Amino acid sequence: MAEKLKIDLVTPYRRVLSEEVDEITAPGLVGEFGILPSHTPLLTTLRIGELSYRKGGEPFFVAVNWGFVEVENDQVTILVETAERSDEIDLERARQALGRAEEALKKLAPEDKEFAIMKAALDRALVRIQVAGHRGR
Repeated sequence: MAEKLKIDLVTPYRRVLSEEVDEITAPGLVGEFGILPSHTPLLTTLRIGELSYRKGGEPFFVAVNWGFVEVENDQVTILVETAERSDEIDLERARQALGRAEEALKKLAPEDKEFAIMKAALDRALVRIQVAGHRGR
């Protein structure tokens, strides 16, 4: 039984993370799920949310935006649209994005074409604020 997982977290623009970790928790489309060493092969989708992992008992957090996870032979490959580690997030900018999304949603009905876009923007801002809150813990 393997003792570590190799994680590669990649966006279209950069490799965010490439490390050996003890465990991973990810925001799946139908709920949060965990990955431990010797996990069965898996291919699934991710939603906007907080991805966390433990390395040497210490937790780390990343805000992710839609993507896919593949697990095979203790190799976890995560492909997402965007990803920001907690120490990379500009908290003030995230709060401003939250305010803009909230204001836009007040003016839209759920059937409006822009509603889903603004709801996703709201979700991203909330997750970024949540992940940034883990700094210094």
